Amino acid sequence: MEKEPDLWLKTFSLDEINELEKAADDFLSSSLSIGDLSIENFPLPKLSKRFNALKETLIHGHGFEVIRGLPVTNYSQEKAATIFCGIGVYLGSARSQNAAGHILGHVRNISADANDVNTRIYQTAERQTFHTDSADIVGLMCLKTAKKGGGSLLVSTETIYNEMNKRRPDLLKLLFEPIATDRRGEIPQGEKPYFEIPILNWYDGKLTGMYQRQYIESAQRFPEAKRLTKMHIEAMNLFDQLANDPKLHLQMELKPGDLQFVYNHSQLHDREGFEDHPELENRRYLYRLWISPKGDRELPECFKERFGSIEIGNRGGIITENTKLTFELG
Repeated sequence: MEKEPDLWLKTFSLDEINELEKAADDFLSSSLSIGDLSIENFPLPKLSKRFNALKETLIHGHGFEVIRGLPVTNYSQEKAATIFCGIGVYLGSARSQNAAGHILGHVRNISADANDVNTRIYQTAERQTFHTDSADIVGLMCLKTAKKGGGSLLVSTETIYNEMNKRRPDLLKLLFEPIATDRRGEIPQGEKPYFEIPILNWYDGKLTGMYQRQYIESAQRFPEAKRLTKMHIEAMNLFDQLANDPKLHLQMELKPGDLQFVYNHSQLHDREGFEDHPELENRRYLYRLWISPKGDRELPECFKERFGSIEIGNRGGIITENTKLTFELG
């Protein structure tokens, strides 16, 4: 992939940008909220085929794509969000990204304490480590970059599996056992403060990953959570070692206007640590979407613990007793 960026790095043409901008302008001139976006009220007669092809690439192909060229510096926050969420409706249904029900995430450094068990790592400038999100597809729109660092990293779950199977199949087996992962205070009604899903799952002939090392470790604060053995820790250490091998992962720098879409079931993603600009208005800032597409793979029953439902096209996100889907510009 590093040698053949044409496979995954695409560019919007001027005609395609004009189509997106017209759809956004027409929508914003209506009385509707961005949360009401649909294919019907955000028509993209030419681009719709491209986004259908993108969905196929994510689910059945190599699992990620970057599209470059949107002039976001010319847009208001509302217009950029409208274009991003409008593209999202062509991929699937938007999912809640926190207990407040926000369907548009705001990825930026708010100087949160990475060691606080209620902090989401994307709210810091720290290295994230390789992980999956709690949705089928994660999309990012880059609005502003950091002063230094903050590169995006991707690695194939299947590649890690294959390498572990060659080196330590005894450790690989442990990753298919249920393991406690901290919910970080966002707890659905009647559920434990952690969920128990194996890091790797075989189902219907497909390998699906679910991994967030920091949250696995912080789940050990709960006395009733299954204890991590030395062998489990050794298995995760090898998993992380392979993910961090430059020969196995792909590094990219997202620029303002770039859109990145990643299929969580076949890829782990990461973000390098970064130094931010001192001025708040210039700090690194990305919009994020969690999306559940139609035509996706089946997931094992255990994913209900995190996804709430395993119904294709209507699963994933973070849902608690009081969650109501909503939209905030930030």
